[in-house]
Amino acid sequence: MSSYDKISTIILSVMVGTVLASMAVLLSSNTSADSTSANATVTVGSACTMTATINTTHTAEVPAGSTRTDIGSTTLNTICNDAGGYAIYAVGFSNDEYGNNKMLNGTNEINAGTGSSASNWNMSLSQVTTGTYATTIDGGFGSYSAIPSTYTKVAHRDSMTDYTTGSSISLTYGAYVASTQAPGDYVGKVKFTLVHPATESPVQPQTANSGCINYFANASSAVGTMGCQSISAYATTAKLYASNFSREGYGFAGWSDAYDYTTNANAHFYGPNEDITFTAGQYTSPNNGLSLYAVWVKSAGNLQDASKTATVCNGLTAASTSGTRTLNSVSALTDTRDNQTYAIAKLADSKCWMIENLRLADTHQEGNNTVATTLTLANTNNPLNDSTDVTMKHNYTDTQTYNTLSNTSSAAYNADTAPDGWCTTNSAACDDQSRLRTDNTANRVTYTANHNMSTSANLYSYGNYYNWYSATAGRGTYGFSTNNNSTAGDLCPAGWKLPQGGNKTRIESNDDNDFWNLVVDALNGGINPSNYASQTYPYYTGSAEASPVDAIIRTWPNNFLHSGIVYGASLYDRGSDGNYWSSTANSSGRAFSLHFGSTGVSPGANDGGNKYLGWAIRCISSPSA
Repeated sequence: MSSYDKISTIILSVMVGTVLASMAVLLSSNTSADSTSANATVTVGSACTMTATINTTHTAEVPAGSTRTDIGSTTLNTICNDAGGYAIYAVGFSNDEYGNNKMLNGTNEINAGTGSSASNWNMSLSQVTTGTYATTIDGGFGSYSAIPSTYTKVAHRDSMTDYTTGSSISLTYGAYVASTQAPGDYVGKVKFTLVHPATESPVQPQTANSGCINYFANASSAVGTMGCQSISAYATTAKLYASNFSREGYGFAGWSDAYDYTTNANAHFYGPNEDITFTAGQYTSPNNGLSLYAVWVKSAGNLQDASKTATVCNGLTAASTSGTRTLNSVSALTDTRDNQTYAIAKLADSKCWMIENLRLADTHQEGNNTVATTLTLANTNNPLNDSTDVTMKHNYTDTQTYNTLSNTSSAAYNADTAPDGWCTTNSAACDDQSRLRTDNTANRVTYTANHNMSTSANLYSYGNYYNWYSATAGRGTYGFSTNNNSTAGDLCPAGWKLPQGGNKTRIESNDDNDFWNLVVDALNGGINPSNYASQTYPYYTGSAEASPVDAIIRTWPNNFLHSGIVYGASLYDRGSDGNYWSSTANSSGRAFSLHFGSTGVSPGANDGGNKYLGWAIRCISSPSA
């Protein structure tokens, strides 16, 4: 099952005149256990629940011109082991509408409020538990207060670490009915939500600016900013922005048009670069604005834990690109090398893929400190299981740069194939096994998402850009060019791998081409598509043929991005083309890849596979690795 943020929610109804009480409870438990053959570890996640005990029915008859302060009472029972405590929020929810804080009776209503100048209804909270786990009542709700129209904190505890001893508060409704109030039965609802730790706040709907698609992080612990995506009043379609939000311990799985997507059966889900259509019944006019919310998936464990990966992936439902989109095909796992969490999904080929671009870099954050990433092949997809240090490198296409670094003549190198920092066996600064420079004088690392790139937003989801030598962790050496052979290792976490590529021309013989299987076989039901060209590699060509396939690649939850290409330390084609490395080389010193755009899609491209280019990486689960 997918692991998502879970909150305990209770919806309570109160009626003046007729008996009505309804309650819905969603419980949360995130306890998990991980084990390996070498040792065993147990991780106990924070788990908090809230339940309701209704002591009296939530109904009362209030004569006109009088006050009633005992319209039923409810005890909210909370139990929590989060050292950061918890908080309880409340919001009006009449007619099951967020923020509706009125009592309703057809066209007549009773507004939220206190006093006796006009009809109103309200609520108060009081402490039940005393001593160690007594709860603090917030916001004046210790006395009768108006029902809030947005999520408002009504109670909290800063710390609570005992999951056997709970705390309780009592809820009571009150109402004043003016003598002029029309008779009848008036119904009001309040939603109570528990979140933890106490510094967290619940998600709630946001308003988009007119003429904009506005993107919201939908979590108080998320970081990053995104601006307005301007949409013409006459637009019928739009390509969504990639995300610039990140959240520690969570993978980003795309966008939803519902802030409460985990419990909203009508929520729609979209890839971060997907094309959407403005249709009647789904969106209002784009000029009225559209709010989209980040879909977060909590980490279920570590990518490098083979048993955890197998359990999570086996528990997912294979995604359908044409059927109902749900959360049950998506989960998340964390890379122990730099503590980055990635959303994963079982895609239409029934294999488990990362659905975010790899972000592994030379440095990473540990608390407030930037530290070097110490990367050994033993921590990557490395069947040889050695411990050779890997320095991720990028390169420029300036041949003279190569000459300066390697002290060789320009005739010895070709800008299409020579990696930056490439050495000859005559250089003392070379490692004879990997033939990568070890003296750190070469340009280091991968291209980071904001390296020499001028763009105002949407960097995070694009990840980092790698040349093929970095992508293959040095296993794809300069001389590695045997057609359709894949490297023995890559930068993906142990148990995961770079997808295999190739120039297969018959769909029946391409089981070793992961990109081809996903894009062509799985997404076309195993049928050789009519717009497939049987040349030296499979591809779709021409906008009429390529555009539909390109769109499918970017749909939920495939989530591939038009992330562009880095060439000569500059970024090109972001927003129009996607390029992703495979582990497979061809016979001409280049590497196969997935390339896609509106005018051409090739899951076996080798024409653009110049190994020095900076491209994106997606990893696929490899249980046998």
